[in-house]
Amino acid sequence: MDLSLTEHQEMLKSTAAGFVRHEAPSHQVTEWARQGSAFVPELWKQAASMGWLGMLTPADYGGGGVSLTDAAVVFEELGRGPVPGPFFNSGILVPLLLMEAGNHQQQAEYLPALAAGTRIATLALNEPVHKYGPDWVKMEASRRTGDYVLNGTKLFIQDAEAADMLVVVVRTEAGITLLLVDKAAPGVAVRRIEGFMTSACEVRFESVSVPASAVLGPEGGGWDVLQRAAHKAIPVMCALQVGGCQEVFDFTAEYTRTRVVFSQPIGRFQRVQDHVIELSLHMDGARWTTNQALWAVDTGHPEAAAMVHLAKAKASEGYCRACDFSLEVHAGVGTDKAHPLYPHLLMSRTLYPYLGDPRYHKRAMADAWDM
Repeated sequence: MDLSLTEHQEMLKSTAAGFVRHEAPSHQVTEWARQGSAFVPELWKQAASMGWLGMLTPADYGGGGVSLTDAAVVFEELGRGPVPGPFFNSGILVPLLLMEAGNHQQQAEYLPALAAGTRIATLALNEPVHKYGPDWVKMEASRRTGDYVLNGTKLFIQDAEAADMLVVVVRTEAGITLLLVDKAAPGVAVRRIEGFMTSACEVRFESVSVPASAVLGPEGGGWDVLQRAAHKAIPVMCALQVGGCQEVFDFTAEYTRTRVVFSQPIGRFQRVQDHVIELSLHMDGARWTTNQALWAVDTGHPEAAAMVHLAKAKASEGYCRACDFSLEVHAGVGTDKAHPLYPHLLMSRTLYPYLGDPRYHKRAMADAWDM
């Protein structure tokens, strides 16, 4: 298993690092976080021009057709910002859903637009009972004169403000089904929930009519489609979390060298060293399990599913714990919303439960290895 980057991946990494350094420096990201700016149109346009919004999309549909590892190299650098915007949902997850289950017409209509950044989409899955799994999809879609009618609420929907299309997970007579819903459709209402890095929202549906042609994949087979797409998308999200860990480690280590107390840098104190070591251990755990999962999915390894679950559990826990130990080192100054740690605290908590929290993935990992 060779986890070293190729020359092409090194170029992607360098380009993405330069983009984050010049277009989204830490002080600017912190200001965006304080203002609640979860979508910056100019950044979105630049990312589209560099091909980052359709990296996994086939070239026939205007994408790059690259490997998961190629995409993860870019997303790790975006995670160092963390750069705000629906990069993961609209650039990775929804295209994978369309590639897994979309018919030719749906793919031709949506994939090129998503890759160009002219359309933005996100997944509407979670409900007021905030748990991950098929048993917790309660929102129903009834049939009326051939169309579906939606009534209900989806909660903590990431990037819903910026999106113009929602992939809504509902329950029909046939089972769990995915529907492509225009956010501008009559009866759709979006309300932002404060305290997240990705403009998490409550989305309400009141007698929203959706044509039968908007079904994504087989009716009743929506959860299987979502799981297949998530199997590929989750390692890329883990790379975002790894990038966040690395950035937090870098500025925390620098702080231990420059903060002087009792005429010496605080990095000389044993307790401070303990915190930095704990931070680095969580970062390394997230990085190696993520790299392993990317390699496994890209190569079709038979235990790839278990490795993806392990990576999601370790990366979600690792990012949160890295921020916790950084806060221990910085103490009071780290709680200031003007500090670069602030957006990482928000992002680590935002991504922690997305597409399943660590407890869910640890159980799923055990089930995958028992098969």
